[in-house]
Amino acid sequence: MKKKDSLRKKFNKAVQSVNEYTDPLPADLLLKLYAYYKISNENFNNPGSKTPLINAFKANALIQAQHLDVREAMKNYIELVEKEIKGKKS
Repeated sequence: MKKKDSLRKKFNKAVQSVNEYTDPLPADLLLKLYAYYKISNENFNNPGSKTPLINAFKANALIQAQHLDVREAMKNYIELVEKEIKGKKS
């Protein structure tokens, strides 16, 4: 149980880093983060954008990541944040 709590803490810190990041991020990165976040939180609701095209991209990102379980999605989210966001901070 301790490992799960530790992973969740790292995941929450990574989410916080993304929320505090102010520079623009590439759309493909945002879509991956979106999919990993949704799976990590077991939120399988349909994308809620008012723009159909954005919903389609979000749905596609979820489909591409559907093979991941919650732990794998959290790990992928953390790794992506560390590589693409924390690694680029000045």
